[in-house]
Amino acid sequence: MKMIKFNEMATTNNPHGVDARKLHANNDVQVVHILLKPGESLKKHTTAVNVFFYVLEGEGIIEIGNEKQTATKDWLIDSPKEVPHCLYNESNADFRVLVVKTPSPTADQNRKAINTMLNK
Repeated sequence: MKMIKFNEMATTNNPHGVDARKLHANNDVQVVHILLKPGESLKKHTTAVNVFFYVLEGEGIIEIGNEKQTATKDWLIDSPKEVPHCLYNESNADFRVLVVKTPSPTADQNRKAINTMLNK
């Protein structure tokens, strides 16, 4: 049995410049823990795979396509592939979200997404 604690995992380098920790990855799924401190956000981007966000703690704004909603603990938000999305923490407390991508994006898909985001 493999067990890990998110706070013992290293933060991954990412174009958003936020605390993101890859907890699990195989060909079928990728799971990332994201911590947005007050005032932090992701850059608006798309993914080549389906994603869902599960809010672990706090309150934040989830933007999927042209819709923006406030989400709090225990909300699950679906984000279809190729639809621009973003997370914002406009509160005064931490916003922790579990990001699940399925299937797991390939290295080539990740490179294309990062290049597209950085060239905007």
